[in-house]
Amino acid sequence: MERVLLWLQSIIETVGVIVVIKAEPAHFLKTTGYAPVNGLQMYYEISGEGEPLIYIPAAFAFSGITEFPKLTKQWRVVQIDLQGHGRTADIDRPLSFDQHVKDVLALMQHLEIDRAHFFGWSYGGLIAVLMALSHPERVGRVATYGSLFGPPQNAIRPEMFGPPVEQTPDGAAHQFAREQYLRVAPDPAHWSVFWNKLMKLAPTELTREHLANLKRRVLVALGDSDFIRLEHAFNAYSAIPQAELAVIPDATHFLLYDRPWKLEPILAEFFSAPDERLLNGTIATGYQPGKTR
Repeated sequence: MERVLLWLQSIIETVGVIVVIKAEPAHFLKTTGYAPVNGLQMYYEISGEGEPLIYIPAAFAFSGITEFPKLTKQWRVVQIDLQGHGRTADIDRPLSFDQHVKDVLALMQHLEIDRAHFFGWSYGGLIAVLMALSHPERVGRVATYGSLFGPPQNAIRPEMFGPPVEQTPDGAAHQFAREQYLRVAPDPAHWSVFWNKLMKLAPTELTREHLANLKRRVLVALGDSDFIRLEHAFNAYSAIPQAELAVIPDATHFLLYDRPWKLEPILAEFFSAPDERLLNGTIATGYQPGKTR
């Protein structure tokens, strides 16, 4: 072996060596960081190249717990950890949707993102819609999955509440969320405080008049077995002028933990579709190639 090594060394010294390094495709590479945002050190992850697409996870979820390999081939996907979520430490401030919007806007300014598409899951979808309502100039298209657009008592299927059990931070219902929090949070002992803050946070209620003011193209997506009522999603879809509706078969509220690949192609199609759309074919027109769809 020693002779072989000496022989190789002599070749290297005599003729040199060409080293071939296989670079990872850009959409596989990930950068991470913390941004000083309104008193927070907000954690974010960025993958892919192209126009920015900001992903706002659900309550308790955080950056990297779900990956989007198809989206990162076409867009620069920015995943964010909201106040108290994931690797963003909580601070002495109540949680509110208005504050989340301000924090997302400040993160965009820190990352020098003038305008971005948005995708929000559940809690995050409401934040994305509020961004589009309050700062339309900063928002391209908006996709939501399993999001509440009104009071829970009107939006959640009654049979999905389950038996009347007192929820606690140590209960079985939040075991997965708790375990993930303990895995990445800066202060794992803060779990019960953070949990109580989230439980006290009421969603912002959007009326049909609010939704009618959305000037962006919006995808309202929902699993057919979500605990959110299909009628609730359809009501939002019918109120938003440029809305599209997607009902994912055999999918629950937790699809993005479970099988995100069922939703991702629909998101990719939504965000990449041309701005100009052909007229809808009707019974009267039939299908006319290049004119109707």
